[in-house]
Amino acid sequence: MNKKLVFSFIGKLCFIEALLLILPMVVAVIYRENWLNLQAFLITIIILIVVSFLSYQLKPKKNGYTLKEGLAITSLSWFALSFFGALPFVFSGQIPSLVDACFEMASGFTTTGSSILENVEELSQSMLFWRSFSHLIGGMGILVFAFAFAPQQGEGSVNIMKAEVPGPQFGKLVAKNKNTARINYRIYLGMTLIFIILLWLSGLNLFDAMIHAFGAAGTGGFSNKALSIAHFNNPAVEYILSIAMLLFGINFNLYYFLLNKQFKTIFKNEEFRLYLGLVLISLILIMINISTNYHHVEPLFRDSLFTVTTIVSTTGYATVDFDQWPLINKLIIMLLMFTGSMAGSTAGGIKISRLLVYLKTIKREIKLAIQPRRVFPLTIDRNPISEAFIKQTFIYLGTYVLIFITGLLLISFDRGDFLTDFSAVSATLNNIGPGFSGVGPRMNFSEFNDFSKIVMTVLMIIGRLEIFPVLILINTSIWKKR
Repeated sequence: MNKKLVFSFIGKLCFIEALLLILPMVVAVIYRENWLNLQAFLITIIILIVVSFLSYQLKPKKNGYTLKEGLAITSLSWFALSFFGALPFVFSGQIPSLVDACFEMASGFTTTGSSILENVEELSQSMLFWRSFSHLIGGMGILVFAFAFAPQQGEGSVNIMKAEVPGPQFGKLVAKNKNTARINYRIYLGMTLIFIILLWLSGLNLFDAMIHAFGAAGTGGFSNKALSIAHFNNPAVEYILSIAMLLFGINFNLYYFLLNKQFKTIFKNEEFRLYLGLVLISLILIMINISTNYHHVEPLFRDSLFTVTTIVSTTGYATVDFDQWPLINKLIIMLLMFTGSMAGSTAGGIKISRLLVYLKTIKREIKLAIQPRRVFPLTIDRNPISEAFIKQTFIYLGTYVLIFITGLLLISFDRGDFLTDFSAVSATLNNIGPGFSGVGPRMNFSEFNDFSKIVMTVLMIIGRLEIFPVLILINTSIWKKR
């Protein structure tokens, strides 16, 4: 392990975070906030610059990143960014507890959207902006941003992008990783800008439009209103955000194909078809089961559509309290919490691509039980899948279940009931935000003790980085020199 290379890179990211903190400072100036808020951002920026300067002095002899360094850099970076990003809340006194502040910022950067705030509207505009801006930063990935726009980072950068980009495989659009990152980020920021404009035209002020577009783009779900999207009571906003959340749950590589008019490639994509099919079936079933609660079809369709898209995209916005819905609807929502959206999107969850592998493998095993001597090759989009990849996908599922159970056991020492604890672990590990019962759409995570909040903070980062980059840190052998 090239430790100097690892910590040198983290120092560069700290400098990037220091630059990003200038934006909420500008918001504080625009809204003429008190000096304490400006001071909180300024002190944090100084700390980040000092850390960056000290790490720069390490000067590693080699700049090539192996997969081992890529995994270590990715996991340590997300912990560091969440910690330093929490400092403005602590220094300003708006979230006095460091544990609470770290939970909130880890939730922001990982685009989880779970919150410990009992009244979010008490935060200043600058803190609300920074909190939601973290969704935009973390949605596509801060490391992807670094490779897209920062100077050349050295050989082997693909090993870092592999560790951060959601999904079982990292797909290059063009020959150079840097150009792939730039293409995806330009599409991402362009779509975000479009939805900011649409929300503004629908009646929201510019600040509210930006806050909620950031949340939809990063599929995070932080709102500056206690009632979330229900506060606005605006059908146009709800439809725009439903479309946004659905679109940001799609693999960004498909948008590149769309721009290049490769329409057949998009519609032949099996993961895309399964994603849309899952959304459509869930929408129909939920509408049927709650139809007696509505007198008109339009609000029934709108509430059902919004809930399905906010859960399947793991965004976490809310217009209705789905915790009051029938049990069958809760089970459908719980299923969507675990599946999530497509690989290569900004969403969390296990991912539709893995679900596709599981379903195809089960189908093959059924065929083999009938005709054991035949060979049934597994393919996705007519491309063969190796047995090693199938094994890796199932190992991920086994590890996921083990971590889920461990997290549930650890927070069970708290005073919550089973449904609250189960859905809290589901919400944090899958980067969703709300759950059921004590952490439902109208509730928050403030009732948990500090130990449980620390556990769930780690779960959020594990879920965002898809387990193994974080688990690699506890393997002492990777820190030894070869």
